[in-house]
Amino acid sequence: MMLVNGRQQDDVAALDRGLLYGDGLFETIRFVDGAAPLWTRHMQRLAQGCGRLRLPAPDAALLLREARAATQGMADAVLRITLTRGVGARGYATPAAPQPTRIVAAFAMPEVAVAAYRDGVRLHLCETRLAVQPLLAGIKHLNRLEQVLARAEWNDPAIAEGLLCDLHGNAISATAANLFAVIDGVPVTPRVDRCGVAGVLRAELLAVLPQAQVRDLPLAECLAAGELFLSSSVRGILPVQAVGDRVFAPGPVARTMQAHWRGLGFPMEQA
Repeated sequence: MMLVNGRQQDDVAALDRGLLYGDGLFETIRFVDGAAPLWTRHMQRLAQGCGRLRLPAPDAALLLREARAATQGMADAVLRITLTRGVGARGYATPAAPQPTRIVAAFAMPEVAVAAYRDGVRLHLCETRLAVQPLLAGIKHLNRLEQVLARAEWNDPAIAEGLLCDLHGNAISATAANLFAVIDGVPVTPRVDRCGVAGVLRAELLAVLPQAQVRDLPLAECLAAGELFLSSSVRGILPVQAVGDRVFAPGPVARTMQAHWRGLGFPMEQA
């Protein structure tokens, strides 16, 4: 089901600023049996993004009612909330009194192979680099062209994701997941205050990994790590099996975080 401003439909105005300029935000939320274990973290990030873009923040209670309506009858669903600045006059100037467009849409959870959780996934090392823009870093704004171009770099079904670096050669993330490396036994995740997205599962893992470091992660150091894994609020914890020719094995930190993911209430085959 798809709701636009609370009404069941699947189209928006041609002059919506989300369509014209990518002027808006989105959240992708996993629902299991009508519950979203990471809902509060998603709402916190959405509110932060609204503040950054100077968008009127939607009512979280209203969003939850619409989310439950959209996912009704779905045992395992992916819900996307899209918020745009709405329709405006031609040009970049923002409307004096914006009327945001709110889209709540539910989709069936895509299948993730059991082997991906058990054995890990292969990554393509992307040539596309993430540009530095601190104002937009961390939030899930609608402009995802960097990720689109990065994802277009491979079509091998054996490769599940791509590893993205910034312009300075630091590893940042996958195209649709955050990155963790374990270096000398210490979990490290790249800082995302200059580019990249501050994932809600990343935030959850940082809360339960007090020893974790958030810092620059040069690509060479990343590829020399003892273990790598991805975190995604939809797919959970995916160990990295290989980045190009560099081979890894699922490690104890990834396994512990997979157990934490299951403990939150998300289904996952035993790794």
